[in-house]
Amino acid sequence: MRRNLVRALALLIAMGTAVAHAEPYVPDSDTVILAELPAGAHYADLAARRLARGRLDVALPLAQFYIQQSRLSGDLRFLGYADAVLAPWLEHRPAAVDALVLHATVQQSRHEFEPALATLELALAARPFDPQASLTKATILRVLGRYPEATLACDQFARSVDASLAALCSQSVRGLDGHLDAAYAALLQVSSQGWLNTEKSWLYSELGEMAVRLGRDDEARRWFQRDLDLLPGDVYVRTAYADLLLRQGLDAEALDLLRGMESFEPLLLRIAIAQQRLHDPALAQSSARLQVAFSVELQRGEAVHRREQARFLLEVEHQPLLALAAARENWTVQREPEDILVLVAAARAAGNLDAAEPALKFVRSTGLTDARLTAAR
Repeated sequence: MRRNLVRALALLIAMGTAVAHAEPYVPDSDTVILAELPAGAHYADLAARRLARGRLDVALPLAQFYIQQSRLSGDLRFLGYADAVLAPWLEHRPAAVDALVLHATVQQSRHEFEPALATLELALAARPFDPQASLTKATILRVLGRYPEATLACDQFARSVDASLAALCSQSVRGLDGHLDAAYAALLQVSSQGWLNTEKSWLYSELGEMAVRLGRDDEARRWFQRDLDLLPGDVYVRTAYADLLLRQGLDAEALDLLRGMESFEPLLLRIAIAQQRLHDPALAQSSARLQVAFSVELQRGEAVHRREQARFLLEVEHQPLLALAAARENWTVQREPEDILVLVAAARAAGNLDAAEPALKFVRSTGLTDARLTAAR
């Protein structure tokens, strides 16, 4: 039944079928569990939310808190809470610029990239050199593989920040558009003295990812570990680090790295992959949780983890045709190196290498360098 459910969901994705919202669910009794809250969740004071409707200085930090909670817990519902807090300020004419930027961040987190870019354009029209708006714009354009536009957004970002941070933005794009060696060397020379921990984390994660694409796995491990020593809650880097360990066959080490992080779907996927390789009986529970998570996202129309779903179907469920359908759907939304890798892997497993041609054409046109892709091809 689980396999049939996953097969049906993947076919819906492949056909681009929209899933209609169901009628509200009413439990049969008070004993039915509706949701499991992440560790550390607590009741939010209604008074603060009411106050936020009339005071921007309350609404902005409260929305930032909800966005951060979503990142720390992996629970997308916090993004809805953030949007609810921001909604009154988005309806103002003109809308509050800071509220627009935070709203774009919520849209980005939901992988609503084009709407997020439109929101950022409104913010930048009102405040052309807003650094957060420019940086968020550059980040989204990178994910979409629109590197020349991302470079322009980094140039705009450079007008409001110091030269070192500006270099970090621009070199991160150069590392994707055919200048990986030079970009990595340039970032090695960047001084992070006086930076905030979040800014240092950005530097370490970029260096780690570049080292991976260069095939310098030992250096990548050092950068990822340095980041996690600084910010243990960095889910993004923990995910990249786990992928590196899994690729090296260090499955038990990957499982140790991810222990206790099951509430994050990207990390739960890596846990499931490691458990399968290690013949861990806990795989059944991890697999079931992933299936439910993907199903819920599809029902909500929030297929945020398309890439993870493709890898799940390919590496855990061993359903290459369905994995290829999910990977192709994912490619229409985002174009990061990992999206290319999963599409190529699924296409090969499905015996349909032509399906990966759009991604390979993208690689040729941009000059993107990635040792993992070279090995896969």
